This record gives sequence, C-alpha cells and structure tokens, in this order.
Amino acid sequence: MPVCMPVCMPVCMPALMAATSENSAAVTPRSAARALHKGQQTRAAILDAALSLASHMGLEGLSIGALAEVMQMSKSGVFAHFGSREELQISVIREYHARFEEEVFVPAIREPRGLPRLRALFERWIRRVSVELDSGCIYISGAVEFDDRPGPVRDALVSMVRAWHAALERAIRLAMAEGQLRAETEPTQMLFELHGLILALHHDARFLRTPGALDRASAGFERTLSHYAQEAGAPPAAASPPAARKRGRR
Repeated sequence: MPVCMPVCMPVCMPALMAATSENSAAVTPRSAARALHKGQQTRAAILDAALSLASHMGLEGLSIGALAEVMQMSKSGVFAHFGSREELQISVIREYHARFEEEVFVPAIREPRGLPRLRALFERWIRRVSVELDSGCIYISGAVEFDDRPGPVRDALVSMVRAWHAALERAIRLAMAEGQLRAETEPTQMLFELHGLILALHHDARFLRTPGALDRASAGFERTLSHYAQEAGAPPAAASPPAARKRGRR
C-alpha cells in the first residue's frame, strides 16, 4: 500500500476527474432545464394572477406588493420575474391580447371570408364582453387609465387595440371584395360603428346594469349589416378589374 499509493494516484486522478466532469456535464443541462421550466411555470402563475387583479382593479391597481400577497411570495420573488411594475403591466396587456386572440380571432378566422367571418368576429367579441361583465375589459379600462398618459404601457395598449381593429377592417374589406357589402362602404366608418356598439354594450351592461343590453348590441350589429349590405341585383364590388379583385383576396 505505501508503495502503490504514489504510483496509482497520478494515474487514477485524471480518470476520476474526467469521469466527474462528464457526469456533471450530463446532469447540469437537465437541472438547468428543470429550473427553467419551473421558473416559466411560476411566471405563468404570477401572470395569471396579475391578469385577474388587473381585470378587477385596473392596470393602475396592479402592484408588485399586491401580487406578492396574492401569490404568497416575497416582493423580491415577484420582482425577479418582471423587473419593474411597468414591465408587469405590459406583460399583462400582452397576455390579455393573446387570450383575446385565442378566444375571438383564431376561431372566427376559420370561417369563410366575407360576412360569415365578420359575423363570427363580432359575435365572439360580444361573447367575450359578456364574460367580462363581472370583471372588466383591459382594453376599455386601460384606455380610460392611460388615454392621456404617454409611455410604454399606453403604447402597448394602443398597439394591441390597433391590431384588433386592423383584423376587423380586413374582414370588412374582404366582405366588400366578395360582393357582400356595397362597393362604396367606408371600412373605417363601419369599424367605428361596430366598435361603438361594443363600448355601448360594456357601459350599459357593466356600469348601468341595463337589462337586454346584449340583445340590443346584437340587434345593432344586424342593423349595421343591413345598412351596408349589397342590394339584391346590384353589381357586386368584385365586378372591379381582375387585378383589384386579386389584391382584395390577399
């Protein structure tokens, strides 16, 4: 033994170190992946709670402290996932928009282009508002809170609302290209009227608690469609030159 130790150690140690290093290399990525996955789950849970708080209290009512209390976490633990209250607010806006798209836009876009798609967009929008009557719409409450307050939070809100308006206007233009709406229809004016119905619905149903507001919003949509609908026997909007029709279908 006294003779072997000096001989074996120089030979064995490099092999042992290599084996240990290889084993660490195999374990570390898995550990890191688990930690990352856990961190993502925690962030998603915090964001879900933040969205619920913001729906009831508004984006301005959202704070790291209130969220930490709801999540039973330390303020520093919540702060580590977002870095600032402003970034938390913007993350909530993005999450709200993602859920709005998933519930309203994605299913409706599967409908045939033209009035079926436009109708699906509006009907799913109304359905979404009806669910939010007991909480609140981030788009509407956020517009009241940040309409005159420039900054990243307002910019995020504006960007999301404009993206939704662009999708609706696109659906209106496609209905015109399909010959289902009159060629002289002004898409921005029709969009304004449809959005106005949603704002009136939210005000009357949530603030005034007026019975029948949902039915009136639906009736208003049908009346708007009948106003802009192509008259029977009239030449369709698609009777324009082929190049224009092709552009309208993109």
